[in-house]
Amino acid sequence: MTEEPSARLCLGLDFGGTKIAVGLVDRCGSLLWQDRIRTPRATDGSALFLVVADLLEIGLSAADARGDLAVVGISCGGPMSGERVSPLNVPAWRDFPLAERIRRLSRIEAEGVPVAIDNDAKALALGEAWCGNARGERNFLAMVVSTGVGGGLVLDGRLLDGEEGNAGHVGHVIVEPGGRTCGCGAQGCLEAEASGTAIEAITGAPAAKAPQEVRERAGRLVGRAVASVANLLDLRRALVGGSVALGYGTPFFLAAQRELDARARLAFSAGARIDPVGLGADAPIIGAAAVGWRALGVDVLGGAR
Repeated sequence: MTEEPSARLCLGLDFGGTKIAVGLVDRCGSLLWQDRIRTPRATDGSALFLVVADLLEIGLSAADARGDLAVVGISCGGPMSGERVSPLNVPAWRDFPLAERIRRLSRIEAEGVPVAIDNDAKALALGEAWCGNARGERNFLAMVVSTGVGGGLVLDGRLLDGEEGNAGHVGHVIVEPGGRTCGCGAQGCLEAEASGTAIEAITGAPAAKAPQEVRERAGRLVGRAVASVANLLDLRRALVGGSVALGYGTPFFLAAQRELDARARLAFSAGARIDPVGLGADAPIIGAAAVGWRALGVDVLGGAR
């Protein structure tokens, strides 16, 4: 007898520099429950993990009331080295074994629940291909423009990983040569110029309060980076999420598209489009769940895992 998809659940965890979110997602990509907290400004990695563990316990309790927990899927800001995470905006975690620490949580270990992890923007790409605006697309870039800037690439229907799992890190494409120093040590990276962290440093106020010209500049620089990717990799679609991009809305996306049109002029890149993610504010959790379900063999990419 085949089990109903809704009876089995993935507990998704999205860890970012601004927020930590958990949610329950079924095999069809439906988000059934979620909760979130602000990311503490911790300097001790183990203390920060205790906060994550407490939030996961809440998620486990929520799963008890809704179905059977099949897997835990994790998305986390990068860079990563295998399963070890070093998010640039979270200094407390450097080479931190996040997935392994979650596997050792008492209930997850006792029940043998599988745990899978990937970069947050790669997870976003999986989620958008699964049930967002990239359904049916075999070549696209997915981006997060939030506290930091990340990217995930799907080419020929396959999610690119790279040597250590960091393929698609568009936040470190140079968009302003000689520009601001990035957390990675280079100058002029997209993340150093258009992330929420950078905008706050430039304006002296939270990114959400940025004036119109700053919002449009952020969009313009994102369009510039997308054009480089489109020209390099022969793709014509970029989907952008994250609190900065979605919060800035139409002015951001119009500026990004104008810049993309001006700089992607080859026969195969001309006409490339940049659009908001289809999953909106739910994209990070559904992306994290896509990582988990994919590890169990669910075809979230539509035929090419």
